[in-house]
Parts: sequence; structure tokens; C-alpha cells
Amino acid sequence: MDQEPRDRKNQLWRWSIYLGVGIFILLIPVPRDISPEGWHVFAVFCATIAGFLSRPLSMGPVVFISIVLLGLGEGIRYRILGIDKSQRLLNFTRLQEGFGDGTAWLVVAAFLLAGVVIETGLGKRISFILIKKWGRTLRGLSYAICGSELILAPFIPSNTARGGGLMAPIVNALAHTLGSTPSHHPEKAGKFLVLTGSHSNLITSSMFLTAMAANPIAARLGSDIMGVEFSWGIWLMGSIVPGLLGLLLLPIVLERLVQPTLVSTKEARNLAHEELSKLGPVNRNQRILAGVMLALLVLWASSFIHGLDAVLIAWLGLVVLLIVGVTHWKSYCQNAGAWDALIWLGGMITMANILREEGVVRWFAQTVNTQMETLDHWPALGILILLAIIYFYSMYGFAMLTGHIMAFIAAFITIASELHMPPFITIALFAYFSTLCACLTNYSSGPVIIYFGLEYVEIGRWFKVGFIISIFHMLIWLGGGLIWWKILGWW
Repeated sequence: MDQEPRDRKNQLWRWSIYLGVGIFILLIPVPRDISPEGWHVFAVFCATIAGFLSRPLSMGPVVFISIVLLGLGEGIRYRILGIDKSQRLLNFTRLQEGFGDGTAWLVVAAFLLAGVVIETGLGKRISFILIKKWGRTLRGLSYAICGSELILAPFIPSNTARGGGLMAPIVNALAHTLGSTPSHHPEKAGKFLVLTGSHSNLITSSMFLTAMAANPIAARLGSDIMGVEFSWGIWLMGSIVPGLLGLLLLPIVLERLVQPTLVSTKEARNLAHEELSKLGPVNRNQRILAGVMLALLVLWASSFIHGLDAVLIAWLGLVVLLIVGVTHWKSYCQNAGAWDALIWLGGMITMANILREEGVVRWFAQTVNTQMETLDHWPALGILILLAIIYFYSMYGFAMLTGHIMAFIAAFITIASELHMPPFITIALFAYFSTLCACLTNYSSGPVIIYFGLEYVEIGRWFKVGFIISIFHMLIWLGGGLIWWKILGWW
């Protein structure tokens, strides 16, 4: 069979999955406690998740198509039923709500800031400085990778751009410099460094609200359902101790699991020195950007004092960078990742809001809650932990973190709300686990796929290490994390 017909057949199969899921749900009778509009949005929402997995197109156009189909479908239905525009529950204005949501614009601002970090070379400089300072041993190199991730994570919301676009090439270059390639002595250093890069990316992505594009979704849905604000500062307050503990212990655990054979890392430090020489001295733009980034961190963390919104703070930073000439308006306009995120995130927020407002999420939660009545002799914290663990390991069935979050997090948090669980620890568990669960497979998220694609680690080994690291996360976040959250008064 020629390649073109085969590709066409594959594309048709991908579209059939997307459309088939939506049509199947539409054919199911609408449950009693849900409005027709809510059920129709649920059908389109599930089709969108199926589209994320089958990938007939990328996320942005899939969501865009879903919103258009939803608007057209409801418009035709209202016309057939003769419902007046003033009485329509699902009008075009309601379909636009998510695109003006602060959560979506915070992600856009973070993508724009990430573009400046990469454009000025500051990200590379930070990484190579850490390698030069800490790279005296292989474990030191792994801590340099972790440290680079930690410093860059608050400002680069695409963990794929940060881990796959910036860090993975550096990690790969380090391994080659140390005489470890996928085909020649991968066990010498490459396996260890690649696994460190992949798993440290997930830990840092869980630590900051702005470290992964879907994190604000988790915070927003959790805040809306539980009735509390889970802001940038509160997110960091809850994650800082277990996150740092995880980064501190990760290289030690991976060293035991992989057992790299390298003795000297002199070549890696030489490489860092060469790259820093190429970059030259710290220039004006890098100094200003570093100052702006530090100011943003301080303002985000102190929002409870001054009351400024996180989005406004991010916009302030972007405006300063424009005024002083560190970047240009054209660079913002050409940042495709930012505007793509606005489309898919805005559309998903629109659908998530409607699902909640029209009773779909509560209906699902009540259905599951009824099945959990057999656990009424369990302590509340035990039930919450069980729900979080189920949520974590359900990631095995998903090929993307955002799809997993959008499919399950609102329902699980609503179940916890119905059971009167403490709000902050509930949001924390599901929000942090939303990213950490990507450790399980080689297909869970962009940076994981990129690191696995370097071909240092065979698939069976990747899954084995991933499962062990998942246990590691459970011990850290359900051990030290629970103790820390008790100190914070979250439960």
C-alpha cells in the first residue's frame, strides 16, 4: 500500500474516533438531573478528549472545531424547537467566556515570557552555569539538571518547551561529551542523565502554578468547586517542601536504579565552560530579564499583601520588557505557542464551566459517590488518598496530561467536595498529582516523549523505573507532604 493512501486512512480513523465518541453520547438519553444543553456539551467535551488522544489535528484546532460544532449544533436545535434567542441557555456569548478567563491569559503571558527567556539566551546561561558549578561528579550533574529545571519552571509554562526544547538537547550533549550514546555505553551516563531530566521536569512542573500549561486549569476548577482560592502563592506554599525533597532525593534514587558506570565528569564541565564562552558576558537584556523575573516571583508570592491579580502582575512584567527594549511586540505576536494555548485552553474552560453549571459534573460525582458508600467506615483522609491514588494511576490510559486533567479532575474534586473533604488538601493532592502521574509511561507528555526518543532507555526499563518513581512520589507527597500540609493547617 502506498504511503499517501495509508496516511489518508489513518487520518480518517482519527477523525472517526473524534466524531464517533460525540455521536455515541448524543444518542444516549439525557439523564434526569442534567439539562439538554449540559448533555450536549458533555458529548462535545468527550469527543474533544478523544480528539486529544487520536490527534486528527493538534489541540488548538480540535478545540476550535469543537466550539464551532457546539455553537452550530445548538443553534440548529434551537431553531427547530422554535426557542427564542432570549431564552437560549447556550448562546454564542456563553461560548466565548473561556477566552476571556484570567487563567487562559496567565498561561498566554507565561508563554510570552518563556519566549523572551529563550530569545535572550538566559535559559541556556543558567543551565550551563549550574553544570559548571555542580558538575564535579555525575550526581552533581544530575543536581545541575534539577536546579536548572527549578529555576526555569516558574517562567516557562510549557514543560515541553522547557524540558524537551531547552533541557533535553543540553542533557543529550552532556551524555555524548561523556562518551555515552544510545548505541555506545548508554549505561555509562546517558540513561541516568536522561531519566533525571525527564523526572525532574515533572517534579518542577508540579511545584509552580505557572510551570505547566494545564496547572491553572487544575487550580481554577479546584477553587471553583471547593469555594477557596488556590493562588500562585498558595500553590507554591503547598508544594515547596515535598517538591524540594523530591528533587533532593531523585538523583540518589535514580543512581541506585540505573547504576551509571562513569567516574569522571571533567568533559561535561569543559563543555559548559566552552558554551559559556560562546555566550559571552552577561548582557544588558539578560540582566534586565533576570531582574524582571525576580520581581515577578516576589509579586506573585506576596499577592496576599498587595492584592494584585496574578495575570496583571504577569502583564506588568511583559510591558516592562517591551518598554526597556529587551524584546519587541513582533516577538509576542509570533509566539505561536501562546496564542495556540489561548484557543485550546479558553475553549476547554468554556466547556468545563458549562459542564459544572449545567449539573454534569455533580451528576457524575453523585453517581460515583453512591458507589463509594461502602467505604463509609473509612476515615475521611483515607478516602481522599484512595481517590488521589486512583486518579494518579488512571494516567496509564492517557497519552497527554491535559486530556487526563480535563477528563477527570473536576469529577474527582467534586466527589471529594460531596464527601466534605478539607478544601486545600483536596485541591493540592489532585493538582500536584496531575503532573507527577506522567512518570508512569513513555507517552504521557511532551518532555517525556522527547527524552524517551533520545533512545538511551529501552521501553521496558522506562516503565519499570516509572512505576518505582511513582511509589517514590507517593512516599514523598503522601508522607512528607501530608505532614507539611498538617503544619499549614490544611487538614
